[in-house]
Amino acid sequence: MSNSTFLKVHSSIYAIFAIGLFFFPKLIWPNYGVQLNDQYSTFLSQHNSIFLGGIAIIGFLFKDAETKSLTAQKLFKGLMLTNVLGVLITLYAGFTKIFVGFGWSDPIFFALLAILSFIKLKDNQ
Repeated sequence: MSNSTFLKVHSSIYAIFAIGLFFFPKLIWPNYGVQLNDQYSTFLSQHNSIFLGGIAIIGFLFKDAETKSLTAQKLFKGLMLTNVLGVLITLYAGFTKIFVGFGWSDPIFFALLAILSFIKLKDNQ
């Protein structure tokens, strides 16, 4: 898979979640076992969309980074580490029973994206 295709897919996934968690937090979070009980918890979900959307935007902006360039290497390293952080945080949420049900899909999702980002990093070295 080319860098451009990978970054478009990766960014699209993040963009979908950013939009979903901003506009439909009360619909999405209960699937993960998380209840939004007040305006503050709803806002925190929407605030989280800043970072998800930001990752999507960065990926889209750098989709044309030259293969094996230092820019591509740093971008894929950053995405890999971001997704590893996602694995750790969502595993914590699962083990502490914050995330239940569909919430256990998140560590798997982040692990898959971390592995794919690692592969792209290696392809660009």
